[in-house]
Amino acid sequence: MSSIGPPRKLSIVIPAYNEGATIHLILNQVKAVKLLADIEKEVIIVNDCSQDNTEEAVQHYMAANPDLPIKYRKHTVNQGKGAALHTGIREATGDYIVIQDADLEYDPEEYNVLLRPVLRGMADVVYGSRFMGGKPHRILFFWHSIGNHWLTMLSNAFSNLNLTDMETCYKLFRRDLVQGLHLEEKRFGFEPEVTLKIARIPNVRIYEVGISYYGRTYAEGKKIGWRDGFRAIYCIIKYGLFT
Repeated sequence: MSSIGPPRKLSIVIPAYNEGATIHLILNQVKAVKLLADIEKEVIIVNDCSQDNTEEAVQHYMAANPDLPIKYRKHTVNQGKGAALHTGIREATGDYIVIQDADLEYDPEEYNVLLRPVLRGMADVVYGSRFMGGKPHRILFFWHSIGNHWLTMLSNAFSNLNLTDMETCYKLFRRDLVQGLHLEEKRFGFEPEVTLKIARIPNVRIYEVGISYYGRTYAEGKKIGWRDGFRAIYCIIKYGLFT
């Protein structure tokens, strides 16, 4: 696979649904990060028809921080996280794209951790693993961790990868590769679908690095549930066997 050279711009895609209380905080963190090699930032926020003040919070932030390049897009009907990511990926113009949740579970300071294999000319795709150790990790749900490990193992069996965290939010892609995929899943099935489809690209170079995880409880706004786990199993089988 040919290289596209060192990245000059990173597109940060932020899907948002009812994140009015925290989105300004995550944008402050994104703004504060100084990327390695003077890489520019492009922020793309996709509001998936939030029912709270997410839109007002984003518009206020954009007006108060004109030095942070932000594209704002809004769905008029709630479609799901995957659909918001489809919109953000389509809008991106950076050499690489990273996914950033609008909550505070992942630390934007670690974009540079994800970028290091790319800057060394070694990687086309980098996953940030919550389970590789050596980083802060909030202790929360036992069965969630078991489910994550099991889904990752099942995905690995179909993709022939040896990832430790397929369900991670922090995924960094070469833009041309991920924009070249036909992505279908509109909710949390995005994670196994994109993993299985990326893994099939000839000679793609996939790396994994350890990252921190500051998880939320359901009372704090966590949205993924057990139904999404069953959907993930369906997606792994569907895209692993029949696509």
